[in-house]
Amino acid sequence: MFTKRFGILLALAASAALAQSPNETISPLTTATATVPHIHAPMRLHGYRPDGTTESTNWSGYAVTGTSFTVAKASWIVPAVNCSTTPNTYSAFWVGLDGYSSSTVEQTGTESDCDGKTPSYYAWYEFYPNPSEEITSVPIEPGNIMYAEVSYSGSEFTTTITNESTGKSYSKKSKVSGAKRSSAEWIAEAPCCTSRGAILPLADFGTVDFGEDYTNISDTNDATETSESGAIGSFSTWEEITMVSTKSVDEAVPSILSSDGTSFTVAWKSE
Repeated sequence: MFTKRFGILLALAASAALAQSPNETISPLTTATATVPHIHAPMRLHGYRPDGTTESTNWSGYAVTGTSFTVAKASWIVPAVNCSTTPNTYSAFWVGLDGYSSSTVEQTGTESDCDGKTPSYYAWYEFYPNPSEEITSVPIEPGNIMYAEVSYSGSEFTTTITNESTGKSYSKKSKVSGAKRSSAEWIAEAPCCTSRGAILPLADFGTVDFGEDYTNISDTNDATETSESGAIGSFSTWEEITMVSTKSVDEAVPSILSSDGTSFTVAWKSE
């Protein structure tokens, strides 16, 4: 069962303000339809539901909070997008550290986009606020099973993503100034940005499946930090996140965690 901490709520509010600041360190894309890797930024907090769960305008999924995380692992199945109903829309699926209540994100994942009415799929990594980079050596298709992890050792983060369906894999290391290592996340995201810095419209990805109950890859989704480790549901503080529009309309909704605390789905609801 998840818990809330007053200090976390204050940090989230500050993080949301930072994420939406016009002085962000990365310039937004010049067009909402550019077929290039997009920005996968910290969570933009919208508010809280009566049950205490979190609403965000760009994230849906789960996060765990703590201190000094050293690894987060995930697996998911690449969803197909329905570009006939949602042309020029975008969606990303990833695992990462930071960004829930801090201003950096160390992450790797896959994109399922609609370039007009043409589907586009690719893998990427990002050490935000540095820009996202496409991983051309790991091609992906709908239905592929992905395994990914983000780890920290010494002073460097390492992102690794593997297409388990093809055997192709890629790793990248980087230092990230100001990283707090205060959270780990498993997320479906509406990436950024329009020419005015707004969130891009969310592609109709149907349902995306996260975790070993769907992928048969053990020890996902899990994380390790100073005092706790294990699956999402084993942490004393975990957060369920629903993506909503600025008018509070549901856009992407996570399921409850599976009984073993490892797995969940996210269902698309609207752009």
